[in-house]
Amino acid sequence: MFDVSIWGALAGGLIVFFSPCVLPIVPFYLSYMAGASMSEISADGGLSPGTRKRAFLASVMFSLGIMTVFVLLGAAAWGVSQTFRGMQTEFRLFAAAVVLLMGLHFLGVIRIGFLNRVFQLEAGDTKNMSVLGAYLVGFAFAAGWTPCVGGVLTAVVFTASTEATALRGLILLIVFGLAMTAPFVVASLFIGPFLRFVARFRRHLPKVEKAMGLLMILFAVLIATDSVNYIAQWMLETFPAFQNI
Repeated sequence: MFDVSIWGALAGGLIVFFSPCVLPIVPFYLSYMAGASMSEISADGGLSPGTRKRAFLASVMFSLGIMTVFVLLGAAAWGVSQTFRGMQTEFRLFAAAVVLLMGLHFLGVIRIGFLNRVFQLEAGDTKNMSVLGAYLVGFAFAAGWTPCVGGVLTAVVFTASTEATALRGLILLIVFGLAMTAPFVVASLFIGPFLRFVARFRRHLPKVEKAMGLLMILFAVLIATDSVNYIAQWMLETFPAFQNI
């Protein structure tokens, strides 16, 4: 059956990857994972098989590091939600307020200084990047989230915390994490075409930022009014085909 939460997490993960906070820095992360300089991977994308393999394996571990943090956050939020069941309304309104503030930030209505921070890699010898090292970098990236990740992640984590079982909440965070990190893994296999895509797509990033702001505000309203399930019901009634998905 169609599940708006799952599809919302999937869409949220993809939006985060193509957001102004994440997409522009992906080439630098690919360089770091591949153990090659930006000039090497920017020339024509023609990396040696060994370098390309290293980039792929490292990107997979980097992605697993990110997903580990997301799953831990979801588990913690679900546990807190179940412990304080009598405060579900307050919990919901708090999450809605956080998402709303981030939405207003992206629209430029207000500017919150600490949301402008971006996780940075330290310069160093990347040719000796280990599998464990890539995992730890991914873990650190998620822990030091960018605002684009944080806004959507807050909405997804809150939704996961209200699921009937911990397993459903876990699935929601895994879907979000996969949607966000899968393009990174694919990019490591097609570095040349991906770099050309990023160069063309840059001019659209301000539009993506505004769209993210509007979506966050919409989701904040849905959370505050506890209307997510009503949206799912409306979609099922309006588009019966979703019942077969």
